[in-house]
Formats: sequence, C-alpha cells, structure tokens
Amino acid sequence: MPPPQKGKAPTKGAKQILVENTATVNFYRNMALGASSFYGIVTALLYYDSISPWILFLNLLVMAIYVGCYQIMRYISRPRYSDNSLLVDPGLDLNMEGGMGEHVKDIVILSSITHVLAVVSNYFWLLLLLLPIRAFWLLWSNILGPWFFQEAPQDTEQDEKKRKKLERKMKRYQQ
Repeated sequence: MPPPQKGKAPTKGAKQILVENTATVNFYRNMALGASSFYGIVTALLYYDSISPWILFLNLLVMAIYVGCYQIMRYISRPRYSDNSLLVDPGLDLNMEGGMGEHVKDIVILSSITHVLAVVSNYFWLLLLLLPIRAFWLLWSNILGPWFFQEAPQDTEQDEKKRKKLERKMKRYQQ
C-alpha cells in the first residue's frame, strides 16, 4: 500500500467532470431502460394473465421514479457555457462521494433491482419501501437530529457581565 499523499488532494478538471457526468447519466438511463424492458418482456410473455391494476400501478410508479431521477441527474449536471462557447461550469459532479448525485443513483439502483426481482415474486415490490425509510434516515441524521440535540450555546463574556450586573441589582432590591 503506497503512503498517503501529502498536501492537497488532486481535483478533477471541468472537462473531465463533464465527460464523466455524461457517461454516468447514460449508464443509469440504460440501467433503467434495461430493467423496464426485462420486466415488460418477461411479464408479457409469462404472466400476462395475472397482471392486476395494482401491478400496473407499481410498474408506473417505478417508471416515474426512473424518469424523475433521470431528469434530476440531467438538471444538476447541466453544463454552463459562455458566449464564446467556452465551458464555464460543468455542473454538479454526479460521481462526488456523499453528494446529491450519489443519492439519486442509489434510487435508480434500488428501483432497477426491485423491477427485475419483481419478475420472480410480487413481494419484491416491498423493497420500494426502503426509499422513504432512507429519505427519513437522511433527513434525521443530517437535519433533524443535529437540530434537536445540539448543545446550548456557551456563555460568552458579555453574558457573564450581564449576569453579574443583574445579581448586583437583585442584591440592591433585597436590602
């Protein structure tokens, strides 16, 4: 194992981010299309008689998730160009660890796995319940939890002076 690098971590260039974002959006679009096609073909060939309105609803829900995630990835990774057609901003890096793109990619992966496994059994549709559970966990761990359990602000020097002044006033009134 090589020793850790000293100094600043290397950063990606704008063109590299643009190329990687395009490849990422295309890869996850193809993943969604592949899972939808596989489910549609297998269901149409083998389970045509047992398709219910509930299954159609879940299928449309997953497809809406795919479209929504695809549009979000395209929107947040949209590059900005200057008047001279020079790249000014490559958009948000979809492959950045811990970023918004990572969460959107996780949604596409879970939806695709659910879609493919639903061919085997309709009980696999329950995997979609992991999406709101994960959303609540992220909301709690990043926003609500720290907000509820943050420590009270420490007394500053000015607060200490105000407290002593108030104590002196109270002593005067008690005498």
